[in-house]
Amino acid sequence: VDVVESGGGLVRPGESLRLSCAALHSISTIYSMGWYRQNPGTQRELVANLLFAAGTEYSDSAKGRFTISRDNAKNSVSLQLNNLKPNDTGVYYCKVVVRWNFATYWGQGTQVTVSS
Repeated sequence: VDVVESGGGLVRPGESLRLSCAALHSISTIYSMGWYRQNPGTQRELVANLLFAAGTEYSDSAKGRFTISRDNAKNSVSLQLNNLKPNDTGVYYCKVVVRWNFATYWGQGTQVTVSS
């Protein structure tokens, strides 16, 4: 499975961004697709996750500001980031879990920087 991310960039506090992730060449149905954030010296942490058969989950900091949704393309999700704050800064990675053996695949990461 190839995980391809797009979006990210430099924005000011209060602005918005949209991240997209596509899982290509998967021969198995998808169990979940989600976004994780990482900063230097810290562990990768959950931002938002979409379970294809069971709904969504968000970190406390993401609730009410970020929305993860499934795109029209079968194996693609987007993450809408609204009212961004400096603490949202980091490299955002897309994680794909396939159903048949729960193998995990990661994208290359996309930088989000929120600064005035």
